[in-house]
Amino acid sequence: MINKSVASLEEAVAGIFDGATIMIGGFGTAGQPTHLIDALIEQGACDLTIINNNAGNGEVGLAALLKAGRVRKMVCSFPRQVDSQIFDDLYRRGKVELELVPQGNLAARIQAAGSGLGAVFTPTGFGTPLADGKETREIDGRQYVLEYPLKADFALIKAYEGDRWGNLVYRKAARNFGPIMATAATVTIAEVSRVVPLGELDPENIVTPGIFVQRLVAVENSLAQSA
Repeated sequence: MINKSVASLEEAVAGIFDGATIMIGGFGTAGQPTHLIDALIEQGACDLTIINNNAGNGEVGLAALLKAGRVRKMVCSFPRQVDSQIFDDLYRRGKVELELVPQGNLAARIQAAGSGLGAVFTPTGFGTPLADGKETREIDGRQYVLEYPLKADFALIKAYEGDRWGNLVYRKAARNFGPIMATAATVTIAEVSRVVPLGELDPENIVTPGIFVQRLVAVENSLAQSA
């Protein structure tokens, strides 16, 4: 019997190793798997490369992971915001590396990994420092930059509901990077508000099929932060 649900957050993040590359879903705090991040802090893995839309807000979630000194490198689109003081301080002191990726390129590179593509050509970044050292090509009279897929050892994502096979549905704005990250990681771990019986999810509403999910954990009060 296939049952991908686990009993605890500790079990969900078990096996995440030092030096791992981890995708973390969310657009700011919308859809951010805060409980899984807290469990990862407790678990103790360090020297991590984190792929996310931004570099944390305030002192919770991803910002807390950075504050704990567990992150070696951030790959993101928006490292600086009004409340990104933790990342700002670490970066200025040389304690964390940064790979800046335009948001469309970030999504395209993740999708490329999930689709098994070798690389993608994108016009974004051409003629700027972001294209330095990268292959460029003119296609139909327009200049493009070659960008390689972004893959991860683990993806931590947040969904609204899931079943024991790992099928997931999302809620409103929480459906952002989670679906594509689930396809681009070796192990996808989903935080959900509840695990429902098989057949309760409308197949037409399932966004992430269970084939892309290895573990899911139900978290009490997770719904309040899911959009």
